[in-house]
Amino acid sequence: MVELQSLPMLRTIDRYILRETLPMVFLSLLLFTFMLMIPPIMDVAQALLTKGVDGWTVAQLMALLIPQGLGITIPMAVLIGLLMGLGRISGDREAVALQACGVSMARLLRPVAVLAVLGTVATCYTLIVALPDANQAFREITYRTMAARAEDEVSERVFDPSLPGLMLYVRDVDLQGTGWTEVFLADARGDGQPLIHVANEGRIVLDQENRVVDIVLENGATHRVNADDPATYDVSRFERSVLSLDPDTIFPDGGPQRGLTELTIPELQAQAAEMRASGVSDHNQIMEIHTKFSIPTACLVFAIIALALGVTNRKDGKLASFALGIGVIFAYYVLMFGAKAMAKGALVSPHLAMWLPNIILGSLGLALLLWRIRSTERAVLPWLSKASRLIKASLPLSNVHSGEPSSGPGAPARKPVVSPKIGVSLVRLLDFYVTKQYLQLIALSFVGLLGVFYISTFVDLSDKLFKGQTNLFLMLEYFWHATPQ
Repeated sequence: MVELQSLPMLRTIDRYILRETLPMVFLSLLLFTFMLMIPPIMDVAQALLTKGVDGWTVAQLMALLIPQGLGITIPMAVLIGLLMGLGRISGDREAVALQACGVSMARLLRPVAVLAVLGTVATCYTLIVALPDANQAFREITYRTMAARAEDEVSERVFDPSLPGLMLYVRDVDLQGTGWTEVFLADARGDGQPLIHVANEGRIVLDQENRVVDIVLENGATHRVNADDPATYDVSRFERSVLSLDPDTIFPDGGPQRGLTELTIPELQAQAAEMRASGVSDHNQIMEIHTKFSIPTACLVFAIIALALGVTNRKDGKLASFALGIGVIFAYYVLMFGAKAMAKGALVSPHLAMWLPNIILGSLGLALLLWRIRSTERAVLPWLSKASRLIKASLPLSNVHSGEPSSGPGAPARKPVVSPKIGVSLVRLLDFYVTKQYLQLIALSFVGLLGVFYISTFVDLSDKLFKGQTNLFLMLEYFWHATPQ
């Protein structure tokens, strides 16, 4: 990691601001990534461990899920980290001291911009390079693991329709998971009546390299009904029967196909060109391309908002900034998914849709920052004159100028300072103050973490909302019922 002192372009104030905000950014990044990624990671781990997948493979898959969350959490961490760091500086009145020394809010743009640019570069790398590769690697490892263990997927005493055109029932599965006893298999892949196979033993044979999938039945019989003459019923016995299955049902040709998030920018552009040539809308591909750049740019927008809102006169700077940042993030994603829905409804160009949240919030943040800079500059001189008068009034300068001794026989008598007795009323007042501070801490933490839960849930369910599978009222009702958990 580069030491801040080794950067000649950064002055003392810049390095100090970065030292105060960088730890908050990393802490926010860990917190948000943990909260957003724990549910999918636990679901994947539980599903794989119950199927007997080894721990190393599970750890690989869990690590490959992390870039999926970093694309969202890095801009969030930049906003919250800057707000909390600047809030700490404001809470200790250091921001007032800087303004009193002639350091304006505009001067603080340099360290904030450095942090925002670092966040933008990191998010760009995550979305453009790391995320497609990680998602594709996740799909390939999952594909290989599930294909290798497909023969273990048959559950005993359960009708299993997972194989196309077949209905399989197995009474018992041996401990190794490779052999079945008392097998019932209905084959409806033909045009006529289904074939019913009943066998004492059976197993599935997989050969991934040669793309062979066979079900081998032993010591059984095949029951067949003539479709033209239902009264005719044929039974043929066998010692060994092999049913060949379509290998694409287990081994898709060419491996798992890439989704939009797994595609690189050139691949998305090529796919969009193919869809336009075939007369199909390519708005999903276009918006995915712009998303890879609009979300990183949100770091710059959030930095402007953080500077405008973070430098305040509030004493509870950190927690208030945390709750405020959660509200800004929620507004950003509501605008983003709303713009995506408008683009799908042909109300907004897909080239513009993903940039609307940055344009709207960036304009508001820039206007607020300019207003704060001007209002702060107007308030600095009156504040300085008032502060100087208070300092002069509090210093006993009259004794020095008048030549009176400050100690000795000729010195004026001094009144003793008597410490107040700590009574019951003062203790109660102190208890009330401490309790109030703790309650504010708990309330703001609760609101902030609840906001993170709402954001993650909204991101997961937004596609269903904009595809018409649900409506806003049902989503709000879901939030209401999901809040207690």
